[in-house]
Amino acid sequence: MESEFTTIASFEFLADAQIVKAKMESEGIRVFLQDENILTVGFIRDAVGGVKLQVKTKDKDEAVSIYDAIRPYALDKEGNPVICPNCKAARSERYLMRKGLWHKLFPFLEKRRYKCLNCEMITAAE
Repeated sequence: MESEFTTIASFEFLADAQIVKAKMESEGIRVFLQDENILTVGFIRDAVGGVKLQVKTKDKDEAVSIYDAIRPYALDKEGNPVICPNCKAARSERYLMRKGLWHKLFPFLEKRRYKCLNCEMITAAE
């Protein structure tokens, strides 16, 4: 049986999730924010992966299209878009491997990596 909801994105800050939620709802897509209240518990938010923006599975394609149009992509230390070494796209986002309890609780200690949203290649920051 297919799940009724699909997670489109995860956010570290509730305000970011609410902005995307407002945009999607203005386009007629109903949105559910999973774990939105857990963000008040400090380091627990990192262990659960932040607040998840979910939409009904039937609305997934339209929601992804809207999110892709407004989403922020990763920037390097100089403020330039991170370019994928494989496909040369400037559509990367921060990627956390979250291996082991230590990095699940303290993901900011994990080495910075990026995932290309075009070809899905994972690269380490230079």
